[in-house]
Amino acid sequence: MPGLNLKSPLGIITQGAFCVIMGIGDLKIQMTESIPEQWAERAQYDFDTAQAMLRSERYLYVLFCCQQALEKIVKGVIAKQTGEFPPRIHDLMGLARKAEIVLDDDQVRLMRQLSEYYLNSRYPDQIVNASADITRGTAAKVLNETEAMLKWLSSML
Repeated sequence: MPGLNLKSPLGIITQGAFCVIMGIGDLKIQMTESIPEQWAERAQYDFDTAQAMLRSERYLYVLFCCQQALEKIVKGVIAKQTGEFPPRIHDLMGLARKAEIVLDDDQVRLMRQLSEYYLNSRYPDQIVNASADITRGTAAKVLNETEAMLKWLSSML
């Protein structure tokens, strides 16, 4: 099976389709599929969920799931390019910088918008305000932009 060497503390973790065996010094990951592919699968799942949220008229969660889809695909790009686990952050622009992805102005706007809705959809006192601003048209536009960006980022894996 393929492996990926990473620095890590002592321990053993089992998750999903791969087993992480940690020792002092290097971390060896043995898996049936690559980590970037796993990130891509989870990104597609989140995108599919965003589509379902649009159909059910839960527009805030369309944006939340779009953010999650882009976060996961960018983390897949990071894993592919660096051979390391991606950082445990949710800021799409910070992740894009880590992956050294060059974005155009529209992509930057989308990533910033989705990062903001990610934060605003996590806290009950902000959900009502955030939800009020999102129409079906806005959610559908973001979903379409996310789909195009997801395809583009997937091509980097």
